[in-house]
Amino acid sequence: MFVACSTLCFARRSLEQALATIVDLEFSKVDVAIHEKGPHLKPSEVVKDVSRWANLLRHSPSLSPSAFGVEIETENRNDFHQQFLAICRLARLCSVAVLSIPASPSGFGMDAEVRRLKELVQMAKGEGVVLSVETRIGTITELPDAAVELCERVPGLSLTLDPSHYLVGPNQGKNYDRVFPYVYHVHLRDSGRGPGQFQVRVGQGEIEYGRIINQLARHQYSRLLTVQILDIPDAPYDMEHEVRKLKFLLESLV
Repeated sequence: MFVACSTLCFARRSLEQALATIVDLEFSKVDVAIHEKGPHLKPSEVVKDVSRWANLLRHSPSLSPSAFGVEIETENRNDFHQQFLAICRLARLCSVAVLSIPASPSGFGMDAEVRRLKELVQMAKGEGVVLSVETRIGTITELPDAAVELCERVPGLSLTLDPSHYLVGPNQGKNYDRVFPYVYHVHLRDSGRGPGQFQVRVGQGEIEYGRIINQLARHQYSRLLTVQILDIPDAPYDMEHEVRKLKFLLESLV
């Protein structure tokens, strides 16, 4: 397993500054957030000039883009597919193997989501990219059973495990071992169960990093563990210190 850093850890800096900080923290792999409402790279920008962004992301010889987290904000199906395909092409140019997206909101309907994701999986596969849906509160995957059902019904689909959402969301910290056979990517921070504890200082929460890594190893997982401590305004701690602390902790466990 390899420890990576998400650009969301440094959302209050420019993309170039965020990448430079990640290099300074001695990460060799970066998980790039491509969010339309995010602070850095946006899907609507990628679709206009894929090569430009590929050159930027591949600029540092010591830092390799290794995953993309994608949030496209358009209700137009054709625009969505154009932006999605452009990001898949960007992934191919950057040798990125996995692209994570959120599943549709809870209540969207399992059958409709299966149809939607089957199409996206095929588009990603055409560019040599694995499509993964995040385990996230407020989406169809907020409960483990539904996440597994999606993967079973959509050949080639995988999961991006974010255990914080299974700790504080509707799953309420119950066992979620059934998802591990389908996990292709992982996002990590520390979290508690109480109100306002989705993200806490590393070591003050209840995320069982060792157990998660052991479960992944049982299923021959050999890919990324991404540090994704969200760079929220007025955070009561130094982001670089927290990111470095979780990096060292994960590296000590793999």
